[in-house]
Amino acid sequence: MTLCIIVADGARPDTLFGAMDAGHLPALAQLRAEGSAHTVSSVFPSVTGSAYTPFLMGLHPGRAGLPGLRWYDRTRSATKWPAYSRSYVGAGAVRADADLTTEYRTLFEHEPRSLGAFTYVGRGLDYERRVGAGWIPFGAKMAWTHFRGDLASWMRFDRWIGEESIARIMRQRPRVAFIAHPGIDKQSHRFGAAHPAVVDSMRTVDSTVAQLRAQFARAGRADELEIWIVSDHGHADLHGHEDLSGLIASWGHAVRVHPWVIGGRDVAVMVSGNAMAHLYLELDRTVRPGWDSLRARWTPMLNQLLARESVDLAVVPVSPGLCEVHGRGRGHAVVRAEMGAGAPSHDRRLSYHRESGDPLRLGMDLNSLTANESWEATIATDYPDALVQVLAISDAPRAGDIILSASPGWDLRTRWEPIVHASGHGALHREQMLVPLVMSSAPRTTPRRTTDVFPSALAALGLAIPAGLDGESYR
Repeated sequence: MTLCIIVADGARPDTLFGAMDAGHLPALAQLRAEGSAHTVSSVFPSVTGSAYTPFLMGLHPGRAGLPGLRWYDRTRSATKWPAYSRSYVGAGAVRADADLTTEYRTLFEHEPRSLGAFTYVGRGLDYERRVGAGWIPFGAKMAWTHFRGDLASWMRFDRWIGEESIARIMRQRPRVAFIAHPGIDKQSHRFGAAHPAVVDSMRTVDSTVAQLRAQFARAGRADELEIWIVSDHGHADLHGHEDLSGLIASWGHAVRVHPWVIGGRDVAVMVSGNAMAHLYLELDRTVRPGWDSLRARWTPMLNQLLARESVDLAVVPVSPGLCEVHGRGRGHAVVRAEMGAGAPSHDRRLSYHRESGDPLRLGMDLNSLTANESWEATIATDYPDALVQVLAISDAPRAGDIILSASPGWDLRTRWEPIVHASGHGALHREQMLVPLVMSSAPRTTPRRTTDVFPSALAALGLAIPAGLDGESYR
């Protein structure tokens, strides 16, 4: 058997399913007809790289060690250069595997007969089982493509990923193949999530599925192939771009921000996606201080941020298993878990208590819910799976002291982007958090989260599922 997991990076469920219904994606439509299709929740931050950890480790990004596209190493234990700051954009992408927790293994470490194509998380893959790997010359070429905003080259690369992956699969016969198609995300950023160019990129994914199934059929192995299509995040159209680092600096704070991270001892501004940001305060401290010791000095800045149209939510970690959630103009609530930091989502009972308002617009307090009950209670709201997500990022040792989620229509990074984004992601809002899952088979139970993909893949491969994962198998 070969299980092929294809990440249609940046695909929204409404756009993908709409294109299937309209006849633009016949291979995916056939896959759905023979199997099933679902809408599931991704993770916060909903950003490429971090949001691959659910597929390949069954963990939320913070527990896996990748709390965002950019983060600050307060403990000085993972990175010293440059200035204890990590960015997975450009050369820093090669550090993602080293930053992962060693407490859990990746899918590639569980099943050595694997193939990975254009994946941020590749630990356990031999070099000959990687498609699109190596800093020289491949990484340098892709960095040049990215920083020039060369969309045509991205689209050629997207098609090559599918063709080369299929050739490798037929030659190497892996038990599991993980293929990331970046084209949908690139087109969405440039033109908007509903632009016809996005559907064109979806056709590349459709072509990969069609060619792969045809190759297996010609080889007499059609019944040996299982295919899952999933996305790491959605997309939301933008009308405003906040220069968050410049804004905070204008308030008199010494700021550290990529790509120029030298200096600035007050606040490290680490934007991901670009609709979320980690803010690290008082950078001379090498131990995460906790909000109670920061409250007196930094509450004024928190209130200034929440007065901005660009900021929708601020998550403030208080202690393990406890955080405050502040909403712009909607007061704050407390989210609490009955088990502390480090516990998997499915072992925790979660509560939401409105204090000065209802930032998540839930309309009620929620008490002692299981993770699945919490998902059911929030999946149809503006903030799907919010209780699980805010506690997961709040408890992450590498997360910021204030974690921002941008308002719909806004992102938080203006300077240094190779193109002006027409659509973005990273936030906790539903357009960015909900993703499609299309499978060539029907699940045994309801898929809810992208964290469920990893344990389900292990079950499909007949491998043992380790204890302590954030997801659970739908197989």
